Amino acid sequence: MAGGTWVAQNKVRPGAYINFVSEGGALGSVGERGIVAAALVLPWGPSKQILEINAGDDVSELLGYDIAAPELLLIRESLKRAKTLLLYRLNTGTKASKAIGVLTATAKHGGARGNDLTIIVQTNVDDNAKFDVITVLEGEEVDRQVVSAIADLAPNAWVTWSGTGTITTSAGAALTGGADGTAVNGDHTDFLAALELRDWQTVAYPGTDNVLKGVYAAFARRLRDTEGTKVQAVLENYPVADHEGIISVKNGVVLSDGTTLTAAQATAWVAGATAAATIAESLTYQAYDDAVDASPRYTNSQTITALEAGELLFTVSGGKAIVEQDINSLTSFTPDKGKQFRKNRVVRVLDGVGNDFKRIFEAYYLGKVNNNADGRNLLKAEIVTYLASLQAAGAIQNFDSQADVQVTSGIESDSVYVELSVQPVDAIEKIYMKVKVK
Repeated sequence: MAGGTWVAQNKVRPGAYINFVSEGGALGSVGERGIVAAALVLPWGPSKQILEINAGDDVSELLGYDIAAPELLLIRESLKRAKTLLLYRLNTGTKASKAIGVLTATAKHGGARGNDLTIIVQTNVDDNAKFDVITVLEGEEVDRQVVSAIADLAPNAWVTWSGTGTITTSAGAALTGGADGTAVNGDHTDFLAALELRDWQTVAYPGTDNVLKGVYAAFARRLRDTEGTKVQAVLENYPVADHEGIISVKNGVVLSDGTTLTAAQATAWVAGATAAATIAESLTYQAYDDAVDASPRYTNSQTITALEAGELLFTVSGGKAIVEQDINSLTSFTPDKGKQFRKNRVVRVLDGVGNDFKRIFEAYYLGKVNNNADGRNLLKAEIVTYLASLQAAGAIQNFDSQADVQVTSGIESDSVYVELSVQPVDAIEKIYMKVKVK
């Protein structure tokens, strides 16, 4: 962490400029957040559709592997903090298959995982006119059916069946020909089109293609600035975005088992952690779960340069990889969008206000309440109650219900003009101290 002496209060890096550090802290209650989205190339699973996966779900049949498997690394990282992952499998792949006499077993999904399936067909010990048809995945039985004919076989979570005629036995026939295939840029745009119809907080692009980074960044900007849907995209090494809706991850981490994650791979955790963070919580100096080092490490001057460029990066403290500062890529500040907008905690507060007011208005006021003094006072009371709850949660401060909320009639008879003043609470990140020696 940064430290040392200070002359003016102009430090860039978070830290204690004496001999100790304050990490800030999470305040308030958990809000309705925690939904992250990502599109991945995978060796198994339904493709070209959004799958909703909750933390703790058994995904072995859905995705072909236990959640601890290396093939599901990025899924695991995104769910270390997030409660829900909206997963989109980009690739379709080629399905593995195997003919056993006139019976053909075909993998349910395309992908290399299908090559790990084996079919055993044996005479049933209780009725020699019937057969046990057993589906085996890497030596483990995952399905068994007792049938008299091929027509009796039902599809299971792993294979489908086809063919006619007499079943023949087999000590073990391995499926072959399964391949993952590839994804093209159009698959990502299809994912984003499907994602736009869902509710979520962050989307990660765990790749390095600059064209696709631009696609994801433009998507997030459009949703925020045009559609009014306050979301964030997390990309690696893309500070050129210069927008509060895009988080640029500078480097990766090393996990406790020795696995090294690139900056692109670390976007999964950053997106999940950002989605899960409450509106009264900063990720500054929070540890990346199960990470023991940053990769690569940066010097003090390199860290300052990265922060000033709008890059979120990991540094090492106490044997852990920590988020140096919870910031986004915004660096071009204006009178309407000042320096405070670079802090993701502040953005979460403002995004919460925007998203929640939109939801409340559409659910309870749009087309239901008269646009007269009574109706506007009812709307104002709703806004005051909501903002008071944010202040109680530590998300905003110095809220004055009389001065900070104005609700008046709009220019047209069906419109209302609302003007709010809110002061988001930031986390303590720097301590400046003057010690007098007597």
